[in-house]
Amino acid sequence: MNEFLDCGQIVNTHGIHGEVRIVPWADSPDFLCQFSTLYVDGTSIAVASSRVHKGSVIAHLQEVDTVEAAMVLKGKTVQIRRADAKLPKGAFFLADIIGLDVVDENGQKLGSLKEVLSPSLQQVYVVEGKREIMIPAVPEFILETNIEAGYIKVRLIEGM
Repeated sequence: MNEFLDCGQIVNTHGIHGEVRIVPWADSPDFLCQFSTLYVDGTSIAVASSRVHKGSVIAHLQEVDTVEAAMVLKGKTVQIRRADAKLPKGAFFLADIIGLDVVDENGQKLGSLKEVLSPSLQQVYVVEGKREIMIPAVPEFILETNIEAGYIKVRLIEGM
């Protein structure tokens, strides 16, 4: 598991005092607001303040006090340190399940998890094997996610 996780992208500046707009790659922009330190290009940057605004995070990063300084960060990926993240019990990072084996209820391997789509409120797991299978990430189909053992157990229905 990687020590740092990509969690968003700085897409623009905000205002005239060096704030940046970050599009979060998380379930909620509030998740990103809990961190006092973010990482850009491997360098730690203290967060002076952050707030949610229209689905994005507006952050004032220490020592970024002008629009010009903020523009240098535009397009950069923002990371967090895994150890700093507080996840609820049973929750996991999507980065940790990409590549896991996907097995059916009988333990037969169907393939591996290629990507997770988020077309709406519901995520969809894309499994690459003999054929590509798209599985809604809901309890009716995702029976078990065991990161330590390296698999996701699923229930398929006819037509999947």
